[in-house]
Amino acid sequence: MKLKIKKGATVQVITGSDKGKKGSVMAVDVKNMKIQVQGVKVQTHYDKKDGLLKKEGFIDYSNVKLVEAATKEKKTSKKATKSKSA
Repeated sequence: MKLKIKKGATVQVITGSDKGKKGSVMAVDVKNMKIQVQGVKVQTHYDKKDGLLKKEGFIDYSNVKLVEAATKEKKTSKKATKSKSA
């Protein structure tokens, strides 16, 4: 299934304990329909080497709404750059 929310987009959480929080999408799991949002569902893990680590968890795709789509940089072809400089 194709998802409208892509990596780099800004989303807002609409349900759950983090309701109202905004953040950018860090990762998208299309198979399980889950996304990872910066600053949302922060989980703490203990590691012997590094101590306490904070990491964002995945939340369901249906629990967020798109605020701003990810911007895609337009690629310019070699022909277009040559014609502009001439």
